[in-house]
Amino acid sequence: MAGRPLPPLLRLAAASFVLLLFFLHLPPAHSQIVPVIDDNFAYSFPNFLSDADGVDLLTFNDSEIRGGALQLTPDTSNIASSYLVNKSGRVFYNMPFKVWQINSSSSSNATAKQVLSFNTFFKINVFRVGNMTPGEGLAFLLSSDLRPAPPGCHGAFLGLTNASFNGNPDNHFVAVEFDTVRQADLGDPNDNHVGLDINGVNSTKTFSDLNFSIAPVNDTNYTVWIDYDGGVRYLRVYMAIDDDPKPASAVLEAPLDLSEYLKQELYFGFAASTGTNYELNRVLSWNLTVQMLTDGRKGVPPWKIGAIVGGVLVFVIALGAGLFVWLQMRKRMARDAAASSSSALVLGALKSLPGTPREFEFKDLDKATNNFDEKMKLGKGGFGEVYRGVLPGENKQVAVKRFSRGGTFAPNDFLKELTIINRLRHKNLVPLVGWCHANSMLLLVYEYMPNGSLDHHLFDGPNSNPTTTLSWERRYNVIAGVASALHYLHDEYDQKVVHRDLKASNIMLDSNFNARLGDFGLARALESDKTSYAELEMAGVPGTVGYIAPECFHTGKATRESDVFGFGAVVLEVVCGRRPRCDIDGFMFLCDWVWKLFREGRILEAVDARLGEGYDPEDARRLLLLALACSHPIPSERPKTDVTVQIISRAVAPPAVPHFKPSFVWPSVPALTGASSWSASVSTVPSSHEAPSPQRRPRNSDPEGHVAAKDPPFRPICSPTYLMLV
Repeated sequence: MAGRPLPPLLRLAAASFVLLLFFLHLPPAHSQIVPVIDDNFAYSFPNFLSDADGVDLLTFNDSEIRGGALQLTPDTSNIASSYLVNKSGRVFYNMPFKVWQINSSSSSNATAKQVLSFNTFFKINVFRVGNMTPGEGLAFLLSSDLRPAPPGCHGAFLGLTNASFNGNPDNHFVAVEFDTVRQADLGDPNDNHVGLDINGVNSTKTFSDLNFSIAPVNDTNYTVWIDYDGGVRYLRVYMAIDDDPKPASAVLEAPLDLSEYLKQELYFGFAASTGTNYELNRVLSWNLTVQMLTDGRKGVPPWKIGAIVGGVLVFVIALGAGLFVWLQMRKRMARDAAASSSSALVLGALKSLPGTPREFEFKDLDKATNNFDEKMKLGKGGFGEVYRGVLPGENKQVAVKRFSRGGTFAPNDFLKELTIINRLRHKNLVPLVGWCHANSMLLLVYEYMPNGSLDHHLFDGPNSNPTTTLSWERRYNVIAGVASALHYLHDEYDQKVVHRDLKASNIMLDSNFNARLGDFGLARALESDKTSYAELEMAGVPGTVGYIAPECFHTGKATRESDVFGFGAVVLEVVCGRRPRCDIDGFMFLCDWVWKLFREGRILEAVDARLGEGYDPEDARRLLLLALACSHPIPSERPKTDVTVQIISRAVAPPAVPHFKPSFVWPSVPALTGASSWSASVSTVPSSHEAPSPQRRPRNSDPEGHVAAKDPPFRPICSPTYLMLV
């Protein structure tokens, strides 16, 4: 198009764009800095790995990261007098946060101070060594200085200060102490109290009427919640035995203006000490959400806003009108070119496949399926329809999958599926027989499975006719087969395949009711140096609701961990005889209902009632616990496929499952081989686990039914970026 003038609409669009840039670059007429609340910052440590030391976390004095915990004071079997007595330590998260800033009013010279808010919860374990008298305690620390504890801060000073600097306003710290030794000269009420410390260990407020011991004789974990509202300058502290819900009443609460005691930046962390008596001071996990205070500009005059909006509208209209015809022509040309070259593309790719499967003539498959008669249809999915057929002259039944997805995607889908399954060889996978590409039609031919798909044996069949109840022995065998197939795809096949659509309707049953995993339309092979696969050309999240792992809604990526989540959903529907997404006892998802039964010691009530007493209680409990472990909201906490195979084969015990469903935290917690923490600015995710349906659906409800989710029952001050599922 060199030398040809631009069309009038395009010239107008270009001029509008230049005008828009001019307005955007003008400085504001009356700009001033005003505080703006940006997104919330959150990080989470479900456990602690040593490689975080010096990166995400900084340890000082006698502290270290070991055994999956923050050891604030030494944990060792060495001689106590040398290694446990009179020790102190600090651990900080290695990132500063702005505590306060000045808000200047645009209408007057008045100023106001804005203070950040935060919410945190963490698990601690204060252990008496040999049931001896404990000492001294630990503290959650907010400090303006990222530095070690001063000399002489052991004993009563909890790693916070020492005798010379106790109470000095230049300390610039605020702490919540969990004290196990009474120091009468410091005003301690007893040897088991919680206190608020400001620049010293003489607590400004304490609470000693605890109904539990911070350092009990029996080893006990505690969860601590600390909520601070910078808007009203108020602090609340809650404490409960591990896995118990957050109490309604705080153990300590007090008005507190952090801006009076801290510099403009702070670091979050922990401190602890021992004295002549000693204890193990450990932090087992830590979650924190902080409101970020940033500076933004405002004061753009109305005339400039109108000019910018007008410029944008003119530019968009002119550009859209000028390009519409051109794009339509290009689209038509591309469609014609793709249609004419799809046959060569597929045939060329097939020739490069090792051990190319059998190529069928279209006329033979057309005859086998009686011209793809609706009566021969076995099912329909997102990528095509499957028909039963009998090959002419061979008297052999096959399943013929016809790709029906339009556009240029169909050949790609066809090739991706064929490339992956071509070399798969496993007794629990549906075998590929051959393929056909003719008359612009793409077909894959599989071995026929006479007993159909698993879902027809678990739920109501077509036309709501009840199906025959699948026996417990066959259900257990089906789960074992699917686990074996998944382990093969993840760890034994050289390409490490992720299936991405594990569900009962994609599990076929052969003549002996053995499981055969099929439908690899969404399956993808991972490269050797990758851990996930992102379907960039697809809109939305690939898979089926109820089987999709929660992290996939944020990343759009499939991983082996997300496959394990889908496997957990399959195990639940096989054992319970219910779909993963159903309305039962006020829950929208089967997993949440089973977790509730487990918490109440009634997990076997989840077993399909149609089985009566015809099942093994120990095996049922084994499978249900495995399913809950696979359904863990945090990907790195889900068992690997080799472990699931061992559990199902009864070679190892069922996994340990928390009684309360853990929190879903985003960004996702990394696997143990990666970093030990993560952080990002993201928005709150609404909960759907407790939303009761306004109208209860039947027990085996339509899996595609939609129920509106309600807000979670707990909303901290800062709109946390984690989802509490209890």
